[in-house]
Amino acid sequence: MLAELSMHIMDIVQNSLSAGASLVRVKIEQNDSLDTLAIEIEDNGRGMTEEEVKRVQDPFFTTKSYKKVGLGIPLFKQIAEHCDGSFEIKSVPGKGTLIRARFRKSHIDLPPIGNLKDTILTLVVGKPDIDFVFEIYKDGESFILDTREIKKELQDVPVNHPEVIRFLEEYIDKNLKAMEVVS
Repeated sequence: MLAELSMHIMDIVQNSLSAGASLVRVKIEQNDSLDTLAIEIEDNGRGMTEEEVKRVQDPFFTTKSYKKVGLGIPLFKQIAEHCDGSFEIKSVPGKGTLIRARFRKSHIDLPPIGNLKDTILTLVVGKPDIDFVFEIYKDGESFILDTREIKKELQDVPVNHPEVIRFLEEYIDKNLKAMEVVS
């Protein structure tokens, strides 16, 4: 089992990239008054049929030829359901996939969010040709990082330029700390 929710996010985003996505949206919504934490990952990859959606929730199914099991999605689903939450996958072939997990935030077995800053930074810098939208909401506050807007501002400077990486690291860290997302 992955020890942190940010590692699950990374794993599922890697699935999106393997499915040919050029745009991935990650939404994290924490509502302390409702005692909920929701994580959504949506992509514009090749999508799946209803049968494939059922099969990806089976730990003994994987589309990767170098693996015999595919535990990422089944474990993410198991954590959500174990933490008094819910899990769903909506997918349309040729259009993309949405994975949504909800958790009871105060559940004793809810893993920590982990190093969300490094997860975001690794994806943005490691996949500069992919567009990412990270939406973080907590009790009325929000932090949104959209690489399409950043790339427009940077013009010809790549998002993985050392000075841009340094800026992004500080920018993401400052905003996540200010919001105190999942402590």
